[in-house]
Amino acid sequence: MCMKTSITSALGHALTDKRIEILRLIGKTGSISQAAREASVSYKAAWQAVDTLTNLSGVKLVEKVVGGTGGGGAELTKAGMQLLTTADLLGKVRQEVLTQLHAGNANVSSKTLSQLAIRTSMRNHLPCRVLKLETNGQIVRVTLQLPGGEEVTARITRASAELLALGIDQRVLALFKATAVEVKPFVEQESTQGKNTINGRATRVLHGEGEDEIAVELSAGLQLVGFSPAGLSIKLRSRVKAQVDESAIVIALLE
Repeated sequence: MCMKTSITSALGHALTDKRIEILRLIGKTGSISQAAREASVSYKAAWQAVDTLTNLSGVKLVEKVVGGTGGGGAELTKAGMQLLTTADLLGKVRQEVLTQLHAGNANVSSKTLSQLAIRTSMRNHLPCRVLKLETNGQIVRVTLQLPGGEEVTARITRASAELLALGIDQRVLALFKATAVEVKPFVEQESTQGKNTINGRATRVLHGEGEDEIAVELSAGLQLVGFSPAGLSIKLRSRVKAQVDESAIVIALLE
């Protein structure tokens, strides 16, 4: 994926997106925790913002910095800085369009613009390409390939597939809730009929009373988030598998 396409994918949402604000604050403060405080979000939410933008762009946007007087921090990569520069340029163009709209020089209502900027509570956004379409009555099983070669399957209705005009090699996003993902220690050749299994390594573990929230890094550097029963005590950098039911995956068009 070229840099231009990557940046376009990451900016395919509302320019007022909180995630862009958080990325900007990381560049300004050199700290994810400080960026979270200034953006009035949790540390976990700030990391999720970075993970989502990284997944959408397909390139690393933030590097961890080890050591220093503060014990370490974070800095933007060249791609991260380019993303913010592009966001600034698009922001200026957007303001010009809105100015014309308010002056009555455009044929699009402000309500329509706000509808185009709809965001979702789903925390997992994985770029994929359509590998296979299998129709069985009113159900279509869509096999999707992630950038690292992993395959996942989404089970959708035939009507949805037709409305999306899905085709082989089409670029899409696989969306699913963090609560739909069960993270377990890695086990070879375990039967997982009806569920997708994606292998990776645990990069963050947030402990809870009944469940732990686990961030998982996949082979191509993509990140996803899921939950694990607290009793499993998954360790950082340990090999894990993330499982999500085929029916829990929503397919969204990238372009």
